[in-house]
Amino acid sequence: MSVQDDGRETQMVQLFNLFVPDDRRRGGTDAHLHIDDRTVDFELKSTTSGSVSTARDFGPDHIRKWRDGLHWLFGFYDKTGTQLQYCVYASPEDMEPWIVDKERYVMPDVTLASLAPGLITADMVTAILGRKESYTREDAKWIMKNQWRADEFRSQQDVPGGYSVQRMTAILQQRAKYVILRGATLNNPHIKAHFFESFEKITEEHASRLRELVRAYFEKAEATDRATA
Repeated sequence: MSVQDDGRETQMVQLFNLFVPDDRRRGGTDAHLHIDDRTVDFELKSTTSGSVSTARDFGPDHIRKWRDGLHWLFGFYDKTGTQLQYCVYASPEDMEPWIVDKERYVMPDVTLASLAPGLITADMVTAILGRKESYTREDAKWIMKNQWRADEFRSQQDVPGGYSVQRMTAILQQRAKYVILRGATLNNPHIKAHFFESFEKITEEHASRLRELVRAYFEKAEATDRATA
């Protein structure tokens, strides 16, 4: 995140009276809202162009994270990126159509990543590494590159000082799944400006209006649950 983006995010946290988690890390939750004995997780995004960038290497992990009750706040700034014009709140329900669209795009590759590794056999290991009584850590590292830490290479050894052909087959399968999933990602898919056309523009009383909208979302969700119980 650039310094400018970080400044916008800080401004949104302050405007909406949110809390940044102490253990926040890259790829984690941006902020929390404490409301009515709930802790609501928020993703914060800002833009100067109308459309909103989301994440590099968007894939199944993002879909799982964003579907896990995540709420969103979008800040729309002028072209300089210094003047906030308005904000938009989006509930998990609001974001679902966009997530479904992106999920459909990556699904063929995700399915391939799930099924194709099972087709890898010991013959493929010997085709790459040759036929051996056991395989060395150097062999395993040639397959896995820097995907594993040193302790992971050690923990996967199943024969003295190395790996059996069966274990190397499993390692090659893991690598195949990883490589396919890397190819199954989207490079920073944008949420287009027209997606936000029907959303309320929050321009004042940011903190109180957000709480009204979040409460309305939970009231609607709970009414739906009662109706379908």
